[in-house]
Amino acid sequence: MLAESLVAALLAIAPVSARPEPDLWRRAVSAADVRTCALTDEAPHVKAPKTNAWAPISPQDVKDVWKFVHAPERALNLTDPANATLTDNYVFLVDTLYLNKTQVLSYIDGDAAQPPKYARVVIFEGGKEEPVSQEYMVGPLPVGVETTIAPYDYPFNGGLGGKIPYDGRYMDGKRTAGYQPLLKQAMTDVADITKALFNGTYYGASDPRTDIVAANTGPHSLDGSQSWITIMFRYPGAASYVTPIDFYIILDITGTDISKYTLRGYVTNTKFFKTADELRKAFEAGEIISEFPQTRDQEWALLKAVPEMGVRDLDDRIAPQSIEIGGKRYKLDRENQYVEFMGWSFYMSFTRILGLMFYDIKFKGERIIYELSLQEAAAQYAGNQPKAANTVYHDTYFSIGSTSATLIEGFDCPFGATMLNVTYPANDVTDVHPQGICLFESDSGYPVARHRYGSGGNPNGFSNIAAVKSSALHARTIATIGNYDYLFDYAFHVDGSIEIEVRASGYLQSSPYYKDQTNFGARVGLGTQGSFHDHILSWKADFDIISTKNSLQRTDLIVVNQTQPWFPELGEFEQMELKAYNMEKEQQFNWAQNGQSMFCVVNDEEKNSWGVSRGYRLVPGRSNVHLSTHNSPFSKHSSHILKSHLAVTQHHDNEPYGNSWQNVNLPLKPQQDFSKLFNDESVDGEDIVVWFNLGMHHYTRSEDIPVTLYSEAVSSIVFAPQNFHDRAQEGDLQNRRWITSNATTGEITYEDQGLQLPTCKVALEEPATKILPWLKI
Repeated sequence: MLAESLVAALLAIAPVSARPEPDLWRRAVSAADVRTCALTDEAPHVKAPKTNAWAPISPQDVKDVWKFVHAPERALNLTDPANATLTDNYVFLVDTLYLNKTQVLSYIDGDAAQPPKYARVVIFEGGKEEPVSQEYMVGPLPVGVETTIAPYDYPFNGGLGGKIPYDGRYMDGKRTAGYQPLLKQAMTDVADITKALFNGTYYGASDPRTDIVAANTGPHSLDGSQSWITIMFRYPGAASYVTPIDFYIILDITGTDISKYTLRGYVTNTKFFKTADELRKAFEAGEIISEFPQTRDQEWALLKAVPEMGVRDLDDRIAPQSIEIGGKRYKLDRENQYVEFMGWSFYMSFTRILGLMFYDIKFKGERIIYELSLQEAAAQYAGNQPKAANTVYHDTYFSIGSTSATLIEGFDCPFGATMLNVTYPANDVTDVHPQGICLFESDSGYPVARHRYGSGGNPNGFSNIAAVKSSALHARTIATIGNYDYLFDYAFHVDGSIEIEVRASGYLQSSPYYKDQTNFGARVGLGTQGSFHDHILSWKADFDIISTKNSLQRTDLIVVNQTQPWFPELGEFEQMELKAYNMEKEQQFNWAQNGQSMFCVVNDEEKNSWGVSRGYRLVPGRSNVHLSTHNSPFSKHSSHILKSHLAVTQHHDNEPYGNSWQNVNLPLKPQQDFSKLFNDESVDGEDIVVWFNLGMHHYTRSEDIPVTLYSEAVSSIVFAPQNFHDRAQEGDLQNRRWITSNATTGEITYEDQGLQLPTCKVALEEPATKILPWLKI
């Protein structure tokens, strides 16, 4: 049936003069070798120009680094994490260390040796007199006689290098276990009250009587000198994020001595009670009610078909697909994670903390970007309840890369996409998430260029008409970080532009509904309010347009009054002009109102044939926002990177990150303060880095149930050639039509560049049968 549909489509678009009689056409098609479209063909192999310098450390390196740091001669006094407690020293994570750009350039652009790799090792040192979290660098790798371990301090400007106080460190299982006895006792003391109000009790996570779940939020500290935990409760289940109950508990958990942990208080009905006795008195006096009871039923919030909604007409047919008919047009070196496509070339890398990254991005052999990498994925919430009011998430804290996993072919990515593994260190082994990244070329849904000329008097309404096919190569991954599924898509278009897009789906972090709190979000369920929040995601784009000597040019569209001698009767009148200049110093800045400024990264030493500086333009896409709050105590200094649309700095090897994954618990004294990157250095004719934010102000709605929709929660930016070439880069594309119509007879002739339209069968496989299990190696 699908093959017949393709034949019909070919008949429909064939020129009249070129169409055979229908019966002859059908006989020719049936007699031909109609093969299955090359959907399952591998991408052609290409050998990378050089070994991928940015590739993650190998599984063997992970094992060897683990042994190296645990060896007695290192004198780190490490305990196996499986047996460790708060007062032990143990390795929290291993990752690949960032390579210095200056070292890599001499390798990829010259004859220097490949820079050695290093591992990044985070050790929680609870056994020290002053307990801390300390980052280390271990290398060179592979482990050998020259391998050493040293503090990884130089990239961080907060004052302590790679060290942060114990109370600002990650809330891992050891810390959670430390406050569990206090939480268990505090909730047991009021079990009869929570039973009466919410038909739920908490006696500890492992107690069979417990029938509500505890969920905590961050930050847990302001500057690392103290620590607390805010816990809310929900009904358990796959959709627990949208079945919260109106009960919170706050614990002071400063230090490693759990005997000193104390109850700060309980919160319900937006009232704060310092002790269980205060809460009990209010309850017995009838001052606490559950006005909008929550439901334990979560079927309403599962992402499954809902029979009660019926079936849409014709939805029993398969939806349209974007498929690579005729074979893949991109080449891949799997070992080196190197890709070539329609003039583009780039390397990919992946880290546990930051996820998918791109390096040495070139178009037609000329470098555009040295590095393109996600720096942070953040969310800050609003509300008058303890969890919503102080929630700030930095998702690097949860290791974004480790949450990237299984993609569904045909739904998350098109049928026939190339699936790549996600790999990252996990203690002394390497975790492998098959099908965690997909590569595919897709139809853009519009021509990259077209024009129709001459309609008057021609029987067909034109003298000539031309259209050039538009497509893009996409690299995509989806990170499920708790409740949210972030889709990261990087599209390399045939016109030489790059598009970065992020979409958000998954469950809302919701709050109990109060009818007087609609200023914090809409009611979305029986007892559920969708908490308003910002999603802000930050990227680093280290542009190297032809070379490292780049500038950020700003062109303002201004309105001036002028006279023109050929219109004397008008006198002075308004006229638009362009005023272009290079930005001089490092700064954070925003998109101009009404889009009346253009920002381009240019190389003033490189001109096109028309004497214009070659460059790439930063084009805002959908929903370009920055963080709404600027002075919130929960994000004041730890989130400076989120607080403008754009920023530009001069590149330095000791400034590889815009944020630290440990910043979130240090909002007043961060490990990495983005604002300190701006120290009045020149960005004119220098090696510059552009930092940009994408995101959404999430105005929650009932359509966020069961989950937020990718179609609405989306943000993007485009990097487009701006005088980089002498003309548009469509002239060498063969997927095009030039059609002419004879002015007298209407006869149609056309040029197809020798590109024949395929006739083939489409055979799609059920994606669920192709899902592979996670591995440890």
